[in-house]
Amino acid sequence: MDPQRKRSLIRRGITLMGLLLLVITVLFSRFVYIQAAKEVQGNDLASMIESRWSESRTLEGVRGSILDRNGEVLAEEIPSYTIVAILDDSYDRHVSDPVGTASALSPVLGIEQATLEGFLTRSAAQVELGPRAKNLSYETMREVEELDLDGILFREDPRRYYPRQQFASHVIGYTERDMSVARMGLESTLNEFLEGEDGLLTYKRDGRRRPLLDADEQLTEPVNGSDVTLTLDAKIQTAMEQTMDQVNEEYDPERMIAIAAHAKTGEILAMSNRPGFNPNQYEEIENYSNYAVSSRFEPGSTMKIFTLAAAIEEGVYQGDHTYQSGSYQVIDRTVRDHNQGRGWGEITYNEGLRRSSNVAFSKLALEYLGEDTLFEYVNAFGFRDPTGIDLPNETTGLIADTYTIDAATTSFGQGSAVSPIQQIQAATAIANNGSMMKPYVIDRIVAADGEETLYENEPTVSGNPISENTANEVLALLETVVSGEGGTGHPYAIDGFQIAGKTGTAQIPNEGAPGYQSGHGNYIYSFLGMAPAHDPEVIVYVAVEKPDIEPHVPGNEPVSKVFRQVMEQSLQYLNIAPTEQGEDYQVAERHPMPTFVGQDTGRVKEQLDEEGYRVKVIGNGDIISKQTPPEGTDVVNGETVILVTDGDVTLPDLTGWSLRTVYMLASLYDIETEPDGTGYVIRQMPAVGTPLDQLQRLAVQLSTSSLDEEEWVDEQQQDVDSEEDSDDDFFMN
Repeated sequence: MDPQRKRSLIRRGITLMGLLLLVITVLFSRFVYIQAAKEVQGNDLASMIESRWSESRTLEGVRGSILDRNGEVLAEEIPSYTIVAILDDSYDRHVSDPVGTASALSPVLGIEQATLEGFLTRSAAQVELGPRAKNLSYETMREVEELDLDGILFREDPRRYYPRQQFASHVIGYTERDMSVARMGLESTLNEFLEGEDGLLTYKRDGRRRPLLDADEQLTEPVNGSDVTLTLDAKIQTAMEQTMDQVNEEYDPERMIAIAAHAKTGEILAMSNRPGFNPNQYEEIENYSNYAVSSRFEPGSTMKIFTLAAAIEEGVYQGDHTYQSGSYQVIDRTVRDHNQGRGWGEITYNEGLRRSSNVAFSKLALEYLGEDTLFEYVNAFGFRDPTGIDLPNETTGLIADTYTIDAATTSFGQGSAVSPIQQIQAATAIANNGSMMKPYVIDRIVAADGEETLYENEPTVSGNPISENTANEVLALLETVVSGEGGTGHPYAIDGFQIAGKTGTAQIPNEGAPGYQSGHGNYIYSFLGMAPAHDPEVIVYVAVEKPDIEPHVPGNEPVSKVFRQVMEQSLQYLNIAPTEQGEDYQVAERHPMPTFVGQDTGRVKEQLDEEGYRVKVIGNGDIISKQTPPEGTDVVNGETVILVTDGDVTLPDLTGWSLRTVYMLASLYDIETEPDGTGYVIRQMPAVGTPLDQLQRLAVQLSTSSLDEEEWVDEQQQDVDSEEDSDDDFFMN
């Protein structure tokens, strides 16, 4: 070999060997570094190895429930289902027939077949089928599942559900369905208590992502959210919602407000607004405001209650003294009584109260109390300050106190604006021997384990504006407004009960222009009532703005319909029985419900009938297998009792049943109930005879609308598939 070529080969060999040694040195140095530092490109080596052979899964904490005072669920987390279609033909069961699959799904989901075909023919491994195929109920999921379609699977997700639909929606608020955001009401303000904390499960897996046997697991338990119990009572709230729906349908007002409160404690027993909303369908909300708390307006003559109390407390009210009704000159302004200033001649102040005379209260304010003293009582009754109720966005009063005429008009409820909840708080002083109670709606918050109470509310006195004697005298006089001759409160009388209260008809300011709206119905009609009159347990306030009423219909008609229903239900809840006229009310005796399970059906029904209960027997067996109310529940004679017999039990004819009774039956079998309308049941779905133990969903129609039964059933199937009255207040130039 040529020596020169030989030397060249040697040099190349040495060069290659040097490069090889250099690479080996670098790699060895890197290995040494990695072994020493336990780090690769800034990432922890142990973590990388761990992630290669480890799998982690989030364990979601359950959002806490919201309950009424008796433990009935108002908001809860439940499972929902989303359809996922497998399109990848490498899977044994994929969507091989998009047209047939779309045709089968279309009527169940309520989605056009062409739309579904578009989803099912996409170039993707898997797809979801749009919003109508998300958040499906268990019943719809089962219906799709029974179609046994290739490639159609379900993903289970938690969602927030409100079983009573529109029930107290502005109080409770809502979260988005996946509970990612709490939007309003107590759902928002109590979110830190309600929301759960996610846990984590970590385990070893093989190359096919299968868990390894006997591998160590690391578990961080999830923490469920706390449960919130409210002071609301489902029975009273349901009566309120149903009646407001009826009034809303019949009179179509711009808005309505209703509040029921316990007079001795300040607990809110019910609260509702119209327009309302169903939090399960939050995309359709028209009104986000809880008017009961966040709105203020001229109260009208309900304000006369507190002017009267001030005059009595100051010792300047002489009810048998007389004055000239009709009109009253206040410097350059004239206050007129509501009957176009005609008045009723020379009458006593007591009669002026019954007839709701503006002149009487203007004179009391300016000639007897004095402006400064009047406004001292306005302050003492809390009309300048928020009540501090545990609900968001509370407003406060706006009191006009600059001119002499302001004192006159404030005395009878014009010129100044206050909120409905302020009127409720002030009324507790009248009903509670002079002690004014702070209103509240949250009773307690309990940790998910049920063992730790995180927050507990209790009655709080927010002021003592008047004495016990004054409160009692005011109640006696307000009772004559309802029962006395010429009283404006006659429409609010309830057989068997003495009601103390005051009507109100407030004018509505023009928008963007001076003055007030005029014309029949263009007022805010209201009533603030307490019962039983001599020692009230319940306070109910109702206001209806601009109802659509015929000229011959008094403005107090829609208000009285709501008030009477809510007050009667509230008194029943407190076990206050009606009495003959003039007698004291009686508290009905409560006693625990015994168990009838295992006893003879006929004998038990006969016994309960004799004791005055309303008995409904489900099934035709001889032995009772279930009952509601359950054993130990405190009841009074006259309540409904449902007895379920042994053997096959089917859905009865629910015609004429109240919604409350329907809920009682549904609770025995954990049936999801979807009411439509108000009143008593006139239609139902499924039909009579459906086995109760197989029933998951029950739809009932309770309104008396003219909707054709076949049309209503079709709608339900689609759901499965997818005066001015005599109290008008004026003042004029």
